Amino acid sequence: MQSFTSQDITIKCEDGYPLAASVFKPMNVVKGAVLLGPATGIKRQFYTSFAEFLAAHGYGVLSYDNRGIGQSLHGSIGQHTASLQCWGQLDQPAAIEALAGEFPQSNYHLVGHSAGGQLIGLAPNAFKLSSMFNFASSSGRLLNMKLKDQFKSHFFMNMFIPFSNFLFGHTKSQWFGMGEPLPSAVGAQWRSWCNGSGYVKTAFGKTVEKHYFDELTFPAMWVNAVDDFIANDKNVQDMMAVSPNIKSQTLTLDPIEYGLKEIGHMKFFSRKSSVLWQIPLQWLDKHTDSK
Repeated sequence: MQSFTSQDITIKCEDGYPLAASVFKPMNVVKGAVLLGPATGIKRQFYTSFAEFLAAHGYGVLSYDNRGIGQSLHGSIGQHTASLQCWGQLDQPAAIEALAGEFPQSNYHLVGHSAGGQLIGLAPNAFKLSSMFNFASSSGRLLNMKLKDQFKSHFFMNMFIPFSNFLFGHTKSQWFGMGEPLPSAVGAQWRSWCNGSGYVKTAFGKTVEKHYFDELTFPAMWVNAVDDFIANDKNVQDMMAVSPNIKSQTLTLDPIEYGLKEIGHMKFFSRKSSVLWQIPLQWLDKHTDSK
């Protein structure tokens, strides 16, 4: 018998933009509440099995589509103004408030996947979180990759993204198996940030006038995989350095040790990798208190 319920809701951002979201509610005591921060261009349905796993273990969960992605795309993607920056400054804060509204008087945690963990310091209400667990969240800096990986990454970032934005008015990242098509400003900012050091840090004092990375002090676990050329150890450290006051731990996974063929940048949240889900569950259990 299923021990939780789920429903789709709509989140309103500060600027009035509606985001599609899903809420998973345990039927008994809620131990804590978890926000699932999605990776660039990844729809919330990708995380459903993982969300159900957490809900079955007593955690309220909220997943959402960033603006311009999945059911949060309204109108033509070629005319959409979404950027990585507004995902962090507008979408993630609204999702945190929605999580608190669905699970009042609880404790709140972020499980971030790639961009879902990279952007948290842009949210003015990030202080509401008790902890953060990130998978594959790194700066994605091209120069920190191995030469063979730099070649294909330079092609995608510095040739394909500008070409696609010019020709189609958006980034056809789905052609490379990288989720949904991206609004042009998302692709352009992604390219800019991965060419620099510290990802979003490259925009400090430019497009990002105010941020909260220096003020974050909650405990965080940064997990990556040995077969992920994007979130390699150097790039994880590069991203961690942007939040110097976070109490950070790191863990690098080898798929062989868990009987898996691969983990890479995406497979952690696959149902086939559910053997790995005890790791975030143990983290949440350690950093939550039943209320």
